[in-house]
Amino acid sequence: MSNKSDDFPPPPARRPRYGVDAPAFPAVTGAAGLACGLAAGRRRPGSNAMLAAATVLLAHTGVYLHTTLRGKLRVWERELGRAGLKGDERLLDMGCGRGTVLIEAARRLPRGRAVGVDLWSGKDQSGNRPEVTLANAAAAGVADRVEVHTADVTALPFPDGSFDIVTSALTLHNIPSREGQYRALDEAVRVLRPGGQLLVADFRFAARKYAAHLEEGTLRGLGPGYWYGSPLLGITLLHAVKGGTRRG
Repeated sequence: MSNKSDDFPPPPARRPRYGVDAPAFPAVTGAAGLACGLAAGRRRPGSNAMLAAATVLLAHTGVYLHTTLRGKLRVWERELGRAGLKGDERLLDMGCGRGTVLIEAARRLPRGRAVGVDLWSGKDQSGNRPEVTLANAAAAGVADRVEVHTADVTALPFPDGSFDIVTSALTLHNIPSREGQYRALDEAVRVLRPGGQLLVADFRFAARKYAAHLEEGTLRGLGPGYWYGSPLLGITLLHAVKGGTRRG
């Protein structure tokens, strides 16, 4: 029986840095909020409306940055804890980016493997490069159990049944066509072993489509810690088990 100190690596010498999701979005809302605030300060007609707009835009930006810098990390800590990992699984993170989910998973897999795939778009995450992800894994003390690949999630370069669990966070909605999103889901199921778990976090409207396509799984909102500025942009988790009960 393993000791808890053996199951998790020691605290890192420095913290991994995961960047900002879709960095242009908070930059625009933040700049607009500041502009409205400056306009309100001139005390001209419409100043009250400008002040209200500034308050909404700056609050939206603050909530967004909290989610991308801290909130989503805490949510994934919770959700991976609920997944019941034994520590020897093989996990695939589709669209791993700089490693938010990948590295938290690797911490829970002392005898397993965490594999990430991405196309490394800087538009979707600031500073998104494979060497940054690997540096973050090293900072977290899990480099020995992490690997990353450049790959399209609609055509995964892995055999059938290669993984015990597949995760994806805010990736599939970036695929431009619905057919492509469904191919990515089908690929995730293909590389899962029977009984393996699929955890897909995405915007509510997108997660509902994924569940309808798979015809199985459960949907659950992930709470204020995963709001990209407001409840309207809150994130929902689709949890499915390969071979589980199909939706009626």
